[in-house]
Amino acid sequence: MKRLLATLVVLVLVGFAAFKAGVWWLADQRMAEARQALEPYGVLHRGSISSGVEGRLVLKDASWQDFELTQPLDIARVELDTGSPVSLLSALFEPARLPAQWNLRLDGLGLTLDPTMLRNWVTAEGANSDGDPALFVLSCAPDPRQQLGSGDLIRMGITALDGEGFVRQSPGNLHAELNTISTGSLELNWPDARIRIQDSELTVSSGSEPMSVTLRDGGLMRRIAAYCAREAGIETGEWAGRAVQALATGLEAQGLAASDQLKALYRQWLLEGGEVTVSVQPDQPLFGVPVIGGESDGERQSWPVRYNGAGVPDVYLSEAEPFIQATPDVAVEPVVPREDPETESWYPAELESAGQWIDRQVRVTLSNDNVVEGRLVSVSERELEVARVVAGGEVAYPMLIRAITNFEVWRRGRAQ
Repeated sequence: MKRLLATLVVLVLVGFAAFKAGVWWLADQRMAEARQALEPYGVLHRGSISSGVEGRLVLKDASWQDFELTQPLDIARVELDTGSPVSLLSALFEPARLPAQWNLRLDGLGLTLDPTMLRNWVTAEGANSDGDPALFVLSCAPDPRQQLGSGDLIRMGITALDGEGFVRQSPGNLHAELNTISTGSLELNWPDARIRIQDSELTVSSGSEPMSVTLRDGGLMRRIAAYCAREAGIETGEWAGRAVQALATGLEAQGLAASDQLKALYRQWLLEGGEVTVSVQPDQPLFGVPVIGGESDGERQSWPVRYNGAGVPDVYLSEAEPFIQATPDVAVEPVVPREDPETESWYPAELESAGQWIDRQVRVTLSNDNVVEGRLVSVSERELEVARVVAGGEVAYPMLIRAITNFEVWRRGRAQ
């Protein structure tokens, strides 16, 4: 009896060790495949691998470094729960055999911001990839072409994006959430949709019903409206009006016009934020937003939208004649001020000689049109640092030399 019991214990221990070793090896192989598939976009670091006999795979201290960002996305813990050890081994051996129900949690998400890490929320030229004017323009300066960027978020006191996320797959529903600290949350709910992995490619099969997307701003939009209006030197209402006009201009370039209710909803969201829930159909043009023909007298369709729990009627787009506003040449030509030795002003200077302006007030324009003003702290071959006064103290902003398009110094002019 004792020998039988000892044999069973040994078999259990061997099986447990074999399971742990098998999960580790298979997970390492799958992560290597994922890293190779993502090589054109960035570098994936898997961190350490562990598992549980209940069907859990855990990665700790993972990270993702996108080639377009200067800071990595850190992930303290990734947990995949398939419900049973057999399902976990099967999914790792052949990802196409993911079970019908599983959960994925991402804890400790963190992305540190710096002034030069992000492109603007729309392109620096104010146009999208097709050359059309951008739809969502949040200008934070007297020049409307200078749009909200990571440097502005830092000056607002948002130095990092932190939070957590999870994905829950069930036989009849796909649910995902991303919750951040102080910057809002995003929630997706898609009936009958399913995530599939085939030949190292991740796809999502469409559900029978539209996807429900809920966006909560967590008070962020009020802060952005107040900050951008102050930087532009106007009232928040006028700032929101400019953003709404930019939306209308961008739609006009595509032959569309927003309904009055849609523009009013967008303006309200810019000023107050809150919770917005919309119905999205990814496989439909304009993601399912109804477009009313210009000559149509039929019944109007409204985009299913709820704002702070209440339904919003008459949200739609209308067909219109495409119209693109031409930008006058004078608006884009640089203005070189005539130097006056009697007054102080901003004057352009050569980056090669930036070292002679240490401790002087400088203004740096970056390739994404962000502008940083402050005291020049240091200059090296790769970057320079500018210190700004924030909440009674100074914060230094390092900027890569190659990202700088204009360098100016506050000084008296020289005699001509």
